Amino acid sequence: MANKSIDHAFTATSLTSAAGDPTFAGALSFMRRRFTKELAGVDVAVWGIPFDAATSNRPGTRFGPQAIRRASAIFDNDPQYPFNRDLFAEMAVIDYGDCLLDYGNHQDTPAAIERQANAILDSGAFLLTLGGDHYVTWPLLKAHAAKHGPLALVQFDAHQDTWFDEDRRIDHGSFVARAVREGIIDPDRSIQIGIRTHAPEDCGVNILYGHQVEEMSAGDIASAIISHTRGAPAYLTFDIDCLDPAFAPGTGTPVAGGPSSAKILSVLQRLHQLDIRGADVVEVSPPYDHADITAIAGATVAMYMLGLHAERRAIAVSQG
Repeated sequence: MANKSIDHAFTATSLTSAAGDPTFAGALSFMRRRFTKELAGVDVAVWGIPFDAATSNRPGTRFGPQAIRRASAIFDNDPQYPFNRDLFAEMAVIDYGDCLLDYGNHQDTPAAIERQANAILDSGAFLLTLGGDHYVTWPLLKAHAAKHGPLALVQFDAHQDTWFDEDRRIDHGSFVARAVREGIIDPDRSIQIGIRTHAPEDCGVNILYGHQVEEMSAGDIASAIISHTRGAPAYLTFDIDCLDPAFAPGTGTPVAGGPSSAKILSVLQRLHQLDIRGADVVEVSPPYDHADITAIAGATVAMYMLGLHAERRAIAVSQG
């Protein structure tokens, strides 16, 4: 028991220390990171946005951040596969908790998310967000673009999210169209992977449809993403319904015919050349999940995002 700990999310003495909690016990922060609102010295802040009032089908993603945190407890403190490194040995990661929202006043939601995201980004920390429905990506994109300029959007999704909306409409299916219209993302360097539905327009964003993803190798998909973004600062958003419902049943708008979690994780592993400035995992809806299948997939995607960030930091250090 000498190397064991409990409730590492509260008892950790260092932001880069490993946890020793049993997978079945202890405070459930994301990957046992310390719960704190203190951003000094933080490299990555993991943040939840428990919001699902914009969903067009089945609600429940307000419980997504809780479920992803719970599922992340399965990651022990061995080097994380496939990155073969302790992600927290040299990278200070915290769980920043959740976004504070007024459930009775949804028109204030986008400004609240953007304001709180700006505070995190102003500290210099990389922001990894756990949704929530896909509407939350809209204010997140605004906050990141204010810091980094227009972004290349890399979107894993079954839906294009390019439906027209009015400026004040709260809708999880229109953030891409709005972001293109307002110059938040650069459509010429943006790409969507896994699309299995039609929308009125593509807004100039490149699309890898579901049937194309099925026929391509993971390496070819990753190469297409890297070549299309052309080194631009990128925002990575992962709607869990990109995966086939066999691998992610717990989501609001599942679409059959999608890729496996194994294939898409293999794609993500190869994206270390992307200049990712921010990322999110959205649309995990626990009420429709079974045996935490979807939550485990979402937690794993989020862990891969941390792994990519750790790899880029290591490359930057090695290059001086």
